[in-house]
Amino acid sequence: MQSFFEYIWQVREEWLEWCRQISREEMLKPRTGGPGSILYTLFHVIEVEYSWIRAIQGKEDEVIPFEQYDTLEQLKKLSNDCRAEIMEFMEEGLFANKDERVNVSWENQSYTKDEILHHVIAHDIHHIGQLSVWARELELKPVSAHFIGRTEHGKS
Repeated sequence: MQSFFEYIWQVREEWLEWCRQISREEMLKPRTGGPGSILYTLFHVIEVEYSWIRAIQGKEDEVIPFEQYDTLEQLKKLSNDCRAEIMEFMEEGLFANKDERVNVSWENQSYTKDEILHHVIAHDIHHIGQLSVWARELELKPVSAHFIGRTEHGKS
């Protein structure tokens, strides 16, 4: 499971770098078929991942306002900060007790840690696909979504 987190973080970092080739206006332009703009979609995957992992930790959900992270540099910092916190929790046992049930504040249902971890990965991969479609609409090459060929710890 850890390799999938490393994969989504590496791909996310590559998408954030990919964004440097387009204008701020293009990054914030509303898109069809996703949560909003390219920049907001990247924010969305970071925020959702962070919320679910905080739920596993038994922490209260933190609402992160997009307006505070609506530039590429601010979003990269948010991604790095959230990833660092999650990595620390990985070392403490994020993947232990996978059958443990977790209640989340935004739903009246509990899930196993294993279900949540799989959901987070699937959610990220889903949005990677949306970003790829939007990149092609801009006639730009998308970031590769391939898992195979990437080595551990986010280095190709």
